[in-house]
Amino acid sequence: MGVKTMLPSYELGFYALVVTCAVVYSGSEIFGASRDSMNRKAFRDGIKPGWHYFGRKMDVADFEWVMWFTSFRNVIIFALSGHVLFGKICSMTLPQHRAVVYMVYGVMAVLGSMGLVYLMIILSHCLVLYSVALAKQKWLCYVAGLCCLASFKVEPFSSWQSGFVTGAFDLQDVLFYGGSSFTIIRCMSFALESSDRKEGIYSIFDLLKYNFYLPFFFFGPVMTFDQFHAQVSTRELRRKDDELRDIRVRALLHVGAIVAVDIFFHFFYILTLPSDLKFMNRLSDWSLAGLAYSNLVYDWVKAAVMFGVINTIARLDHLDPPQPPKCITMLYVFSETHFDRGINDWLCKYVYDHIGENHDNIMKELVASIATFAVTTLWLGPCEIVYIWSVFNCFGLNFELWVQKFFQLEPFAKLEAKLPAALSRRIRAAFGAVNFWAIVLYNILALNSLEFALLVTKRLLLTGFPVSTLSIWFITYCGVQLIKERERLVAIEEEKSDKAKVE
Repeated sequence: MGVKTMLPSYELGFYALVVTCAVVYSGSEIFGASRDSMNRKAFRDGIKPGWHYFGRKMDVADFEWVMWFTSFRNVIIFALSGHVLFGKICSMTLPQHRAVVYMVYGVMAVLGSMGLVYLMIILSHCLVLYSVALAKQKWLCYVAGLCCLASFKVEPFSSWQSGFVTGAFDLQDVLFYGGSSFTIIRCMSFALESSDRKEGIYSIFDLLKYNFYLPFFFFGPVMTFDQFHAQVSTRELRRKDDELRDIRVRALLHVGAIVAVDIFFHFFYILTLPSDLKFMNRLSDWSLAGLAYSNLVYDWVKAAVMFGVINTIARLDHLDPPQPPKCITMLYVFSETHFDRGINDWLCKYVYDHIGENHDNIMKELVASIATFAVTTLWLGPCEIVYIWSVFNCFGLNFELWVQKFFQLEPFAKLEAKLPAALSRRIRAAFGAVNFWAIVLYNILALNSLEFALLVTKRLLLTGFPVSTLSIWFITYCGVQLIKERERLVAIEEEKSDKAKVE
């Protein structure tokens, strides 16, 4: 049935009340568990002194978040401030050469932070993939690119290359593997776009300008080469109406999110609590469900903040970077589940859509999704937990298509056509609620641990059946209905906007 199907306002109000009460109740239990466990010996490494005047310690279990706001904070501010300054001067004086300025500044920043040897390693990979691109053979670009990526992700090649970089500081490994991995992804995009170009090939300087754009270099997001090249080559730099105001608003929202996470970590130890399974067994099913869901929401917030800050810099440079990931709260289908929209766009364009085409054929979809998750596994770094995560999410993506195809068969299609539109929406939301928890359980495998995922699954499906299972399913159903209502309103607004453009 169509996305514009309405439900009575009182029904939606009831759904909102149920979800709100459930979130408050689950949150209160997690808060109580955090307060009671603050001084546990098992949590000594994950909880450090924080706001003494409130009598609260802080959850510091997330290495990335702590890294950004301690050892990496000054580096970020200094490097990006310099980029913005030089970029602004260049865009005002020589806008036609701004890409060159970005490249030179990026090269100098990489040289200053990581040293000459690391820069030579990156340049050698760029040269290899540029040479491959000259052959204009896509299969060769894929093979060479994936082999280069494997050299940074698979032992002993990874340690061999990192061993060339002398010296040691806190962020060396993070910057080494981050910059190297994103470099290979960008070089593959360049090679594949060059293969599709009918007349000649892009120059090596186009590749270097693309790769050494500093805001994207170490942590992404990834813009495909065709988009970056078209945007950075524009000589007439014009702002859209209210664009600067929008940039300022987004920047303030990111600052607000950072403050909110810092406050949250002083009262809810969502990252440290799951590390002690003995303590987890004492908690209620509601607390475990809330912890699992909170872990996914936090990871989305972390990605949104990181990419949001970088995207703000890119927008100041007159670029249109990939959007932040869609919030997990707004998801109930596997096809929209991703925490890095840049990598997702890259995978869709060069792997998933390339093989799966229109995604109607079950076999093509299976091959496309397997290939996509194989590349993703290599990108994340092959290991047991990544293998399990990839298998489950690949299955979930294909299972969605299988169920969709099954219910599109004539008997079911006719039956649904006879049902009232509102009833059809309710039935679909019930299935969406199951899918929502499949997404949560499959992804906490990678975000937290296999043991925690198994514990939550056991409590929700086995020991908690039927009371916890059915009640949490119903609450999730209410949440999915609210998501569907938002999608309905967005579809109506888009239709009005399209009509206004036509007129």
